[in-house]
Amino acid sequence: MNIVLNEVECRVLGALVEKEVTTPEYYPLSLNALVNACNQKSNRDPMMNLDEAAVRKALHSLEGQSLVRSVSPADSRVTKYEHRLQEAFNFYRHETAILCLLLLRGPQTPGELRSRSERMHSFDDLGAVQSSLQHLMTREPPLVKPLPRQPGTKETRYAHLLSGDVVQAEPEPKAHAAPAAGAEHALDGDRVSKLEEEIAALKNEIADLKQQFAQFRKQFE
Repeated sequence: MNIVLNEVECRVLGALVEKEVTTPEYYPLSLNALVNACNQKSNRDPMMNLDEAAVRKALHSLEGQSLVRSVSPADSRVTKYEHRLQEAFNFYRHETAILCLLLLRGPQTPGELRSRSERMHSFDDLGAVQSSLQHLMTREPPLVKPLPRQPGTKETRYAHLLSGDVVQAEPEPKAHAAPAAGAEHALDGDRVSKLEEEIAALKNEIADLKQQFAQFRKQFE
């Protein structure tokens, strides 16, 4: 299945997956509830401020890719929406939890995934998270990939591939290293010596001027 989702479609799909598990009593979601779920301030990165038109457009695209469907409950006149991730990929629950978090918050480390997944699935340890990531990476086509480790970090981050391949931004060039302490002292010493030479030269010039002025005055005395 060739799926390439944009940022809004990822947010809509992730929100539907999350709410099915965390608030099943309100699932499937109406358009208004889905907009609120997409824009909520917790468990979202980046923050978004989507309107109904943007969410409706994303739903239409997701329906065309068989990832979402609309339903009309018998007890409601309002059209509601549910995801079809299970039908599309036949996920285990732990895989669904990992992919949902990656859709909602972007690349994350195994430690972050474990701590943030509690409401959807409780992983016993980091090994269980790594195992789930490995399952998703070995699918055909792969659904997750590790990113190059960023300078100064110890853990690898993982990203989903439902938006196509992830290109890691090049790290910013390092600033030029500051001179070593010994070099700094040497530079300071050179500066001081140069200043002392300039001051001495100025003093000599002033002394010469004073002498010339004195000789000039004698001519009128």
